[in-house]
Amino acid sequence: MPIAKSELTDTLRNTESPPEDYLAAGVFVDSDQPEIVEFAHGYAGTGEDCERVVNLYYAVRDRIDYDPYFVGRNPDYYRASVCLHEGRGFCIPKAALLAACCRAINIPARVGYADVRNHLSTTRLEELIGGDVYYWHSYTDTWIEGRWIKSTPAFNAELCERLNVHPLEFDGVNDSLFQEYNRSGERHMEYVNYRGAFADVPYERIVADFAAHHRNWLASRGD
Repeated sequence: MPIAKSELTDTLRNTESPPEDYLAAGVFVDSDQPEIVEFAHGYAGTGEDCERVVNLYYAVRDRIDYDPYFVGRNPDYYRASVCLHEGRGFCIPKAALLAACCRAINIPARVGYADVRNHLSTTRLEELIGGDVYYWHSYTDTWIEGRWIKSTPAFNAELCERLNVHPLEFDGVNDSLFQEYNRSGERHMEYVNYRGAFADVPYERIVADFAAHHRNWLASRGD
């Protein structure tokens, strides 16, 4: 059963772990890498936390191309620093990159996941994915002014323009998760299963599910 937007927004608004637990560098959210530190400080600006996170959201969204074909079994496809270095990545490394950038400027951040149905997926991608449900679609959860705020920096504005979808905007106050409809009013995306939020990318679990549900996609690059 699809998850209503309001239900997803309220799910895990708070966390049992204190926000400080989401400041350290991880294996995939590798916020201590010099290139990430430089990128984060270069685009965050000097305003309040909310403004700085918003600046980083747009930097990751639009300066890193969304590439659903740049995926494989190799852990590097899921790593924030590799995503930044390559200038492209799918939703998982882009969300990890935004989280890493936030941590690099001392703002707690984590990565969250849900299975989503894309009603407007291309035939080529559906054949590769094995349907219209994408497992472990990722977003970033950032601690701003005493609460967790969700944002999805996956789809760059140029790509959205080509796909007739409004770019996903973010104000640092309200959750920004997915585009329910395209510009023509057609159903676009819905969340069907919430998987939770993590301090680092749960690589082993993701690859296991990709192997079970997205076998051709996972093997498409041969590594």
